[in-house]
Amino acid sequence: MINKINDTLTLNNGYKIPGLGFGTWQSASGQITVNAVKAALKAGYRNIDTASVYGNEESVGEGIRQAMNEYDIKREEIFVSTKLWNDSRGYDNALKAFEQSYNRLGLDYIDLYMIHWPAVAKWHDNWQEINLSTWKAFEKLYSEGQVKSIGLSNFLPHHIQPLLDSCTIKPMVNQIEYHPGFGQVESASFCHSNGIVVEAWSPFGIGQVLSNPTLMEIASKYGKTSAHVCLRWLIQKDIIPLPKSVHENRIIENANIFDFTLTSEEMSLIDSLDNLGGMCFDPDEAKS
Repeated sequence: MINKINDTLTLNNGYKIPGLGFGTWQSASGQITVNAVKAALKAGYRNIDTASVYGNEESVGEGIRQAMNEYDIKREEIFVSTKLWNDSRGYDNALKAFEQSYNRLGLDYIDLYMIHWPAVAKWHDNWQEINLSTWKAFEKLYSEGQVKSIGLSNFLPHHIQPLLDSCTIKPMVNQIEYHPGFGQVESASFCHSNGIVVEAWSPFGIGQVLSNPTLMEIASKYGKTSAHVCLRWLIQKDIIPLPKSVHENRIIENANIFDFTLTSEEMSLIDSLDNLGGMCFDPDEAKS
């Protein structure tokens, strides 16, 4: 389990991923994201997540470069992830999209490249073929050393299994929505049993979760906030949370989760919470 901010988990290829991430979803392109990324790196975060569809890859890359220069952080200390958007699926399209993301980030390499959403049966008769052809492009990028690891995002077990049946290189990460009230237990269990590390986007359920009385009561016991409890709950499940903020004080505060431990009873109680809000997307329904 992760015990401090710069502890890592090991991917199935032996590469290390920091166990607390920093998300940039809904962080606008420009100085606000540059400053947020710098603040996160200054505070000790080493796992920075973005995506092509966020429209902020340039700003994320700039924030990383400035932080490296100002805080004497080496590139190899930072784990940078980005994702392929739905309009770039397929072998050739994926290779082109990667090059665009690589250029926008402006870094020597990318640590993790993910398929943002699976092609699904509702919208694509040949969804398995689409996912596999996209994955083959990812395997090429990985084999050629252009990325250090490759993975998935928002894939459910029945999307992952066809890839496992046909791939040469197994996915190393699956990033899914996971927060109190929307714990994707089956997906996380499937990934863990197949050696795939799980990351949690929206660990606060877009904020609605934080006012839950049960979480607030647990938090008060430890002199913490409900946000701390959400993140600690995920850490103790060996799931990497990706909290997002553009406020330096909140960025620092979110990392203050390594000086307490939830009991097994508290973990189970949080597991039992339901319908607390959040995006709660069903990948099989999301138009893509």
